[in-house]
Amino acid sequence: MVDRCITTAIFCICSAILAVLLRQHCREQSMMIALAGCTAVMGAFLAFFAPVITEISSIFSEAGISDSYLSLIFKATAICLITQITCEICRDSGESAIASAAEIWGRGAVTFISLPLIKALLEQINGIF
Repeated sequence: MVDRCITTAIFCICSAILAVLLRQHCREQSMMIALAGCTAVMGAFLAFFAPVITEISSIFSEAGISDSYLSLIFKATAICLITQITCEICRDSGESAIASAAEIWGRGAVTFISLPLIKALLEQINGIF
């Protein structure tokens, strides 16, 4: 686990150095290097995290919790990760206003996607009283 973290850290640092060096000559290519680095790390993360998702799914099923709730949690997490990376890339590109708009969109998307969970929670609360 530690060796993978070190490898990822080295890859990220090399990508950042390359992006900074290219920024002096061509900002567009610099941004594409940063985006490619983020995409590579996220792809590796998803491949590494797949067994964890399977384990969490089995824990939820053993606990008798619906798979739809687990799906909502993973979708909300994905929205948060995508939004965070998008905002950081926009900020690195000097577009703070677009980053703020992306944050608002991400918050709204998480709120929207969690409505069924909120509804189920309220139904449980109403069932108690």
